[in-house]
Amino acid sequence: MKIAIGSDHAGYSLKEVVKAHLAEEGYEMCDKGTHDTRSCHYPVYAEAVGKAVQSGEAELGILICGTGIGMSMAANKMKGIRAAAVSDCFTAEATRKHNNANILCMGERTLGPGLACRIADIFLTTAFEGGRHQTRVDMMMELERQ
Repeated sequence: MKIAIGSDHAGYSLKEVVKAHLAEEGYEMCDKGTHDTRSCHYPVYAEAVGKAVQSGEAELGILICGTGIGMSMAANKMKGIRAAAVSDCFTAEATRKHNNANILCMGERTLGPGLACRIADIFLTTAFEGGRHQTRVDMMMELERQ
């Protein structure tokens, strides 16, 4: 599975840890930046990862900033993107099963590296359940078309 990953300066260090972990797990990583800790604007990287998911270049995406909130807000402005800011294992699983989230957003200032890697593992290995949840996802995506 190919994963697009990106961060701003506040998430760069955690991005590098998660990226290395996932590469060890056998995922193909597509790093959309940033590539250092110099101050930058998170919407640029949310857009880059979102475009990779939209186009099919990557199956899923991961975005990391200070809290995960800014990245999720920016990514969710893009058509077809369902980005979830996650800080625990339960919601990582639930957002894939029930919301068919396609981008995981995390915060370097809110998570340690071990938990962030575990959350990423859960997000990437959990399948969407469909069924009644598909109806709800369809309803959510209809809001995007309005």
